[in-house]
Amino acid sequence: MRTRLRYLSSLLVLFAAVPVVAVPAAAAESAGAPAVQEARTGVPPAQENPAPLGANDWSCKPTTEHPRPVVLLHGFSAPSAGHWSAFSPYLKVNGYCVFTITYGAIRLPIVDLVGGFKPIEYSAEQLSMFVSKVLAATRSSTVNIVGHSEGGIMPRYYLKNLDGANKVHNFVAWAPPNHGTSLSGLYQLAKQIPGFDEVLLPTVCEVCTQLVTGSPFIEELNSPDETVGDVRYTVLTSKYDVLVTPIETSYLDGADNISVQDVNPRATPGHITMAFSPTVFDITQKALSRN
Repeated sequence: MRTRLRYLSSLLVLFAAVPVVAVPAAAAESAGAPAVQEARTGVPPAQENPAPLGANDWSCKPTTEHPRPVVLLHGFSAPSAGHWSAFSPYLKVNGYCVFTITYGAIRLPIVDLVGGFKPIEYSAEQLSMFVSKVLAATRSSTVNIVGHSEGGIMPRYYLKNLDGANKVHNFVAWAPPNHGTSLSGLYQLAKQIPGFDEVLLPTVCEVCTQLVTGSPFIEELNSPDETVGDVRYTVLTSKYDVLVTPIETSYLDGADNISVQDVNPRATPGHITMAFSPTVFDITQKALSRN
């Protein structure tokens, strides 16, 4: 049990171990990029820097082949630069305009900037502000969104409650906890620690209690419909995922639900390594081309 609880604690900094490949702030934000205004709720804009290679080039304009900019949204405890260090340059080389933020961020003494700790509502407000900035800079009417794990469920709040469905064309989610997650049973195990559910978890991680199976947030988000508007939803899962479990919790009514192994039986990405999987990249690029 002690070993499994240490594993649970390590999830809080798991993505922070991903190597950061970033561009300097001056290069990431070119002159003329529209400013982001603080939300009416008092939520500040998300962190745009450091950014992964290929992202946040505010001079980029969509092309006929790729008419919509792509917004990338990291998973829990990730800095955007590390999380998208492979997929962002992949998209850029293939002709996309790529943008990303570190949303719901806090700063820690050792790993500095980590994202996704704030409540979903907070992060969705930051996403709303950022999408407006991207649309203004690129003169586009809609964006495409690719989100991983928490980044694959947080935009659903934006789509449903913050008018995001009118600003997003394709939404591709990698292993999102759309119906909550048990973390392979680790959450139920950790609840045996006195005060874990009532004090420790909400104090350390405000978003965590929202994403477990059966939470009020999950129930409200999925009612009455799991998909909204004219957005094209695609959900990708991998049978090797041990963090968002069971993997069927990711699937949505009204989405194209795809198992990576149904496309390529030899592909073996786990939850984290979906961010580095050529098969995941290929499926996602096809989904982004949907009209």
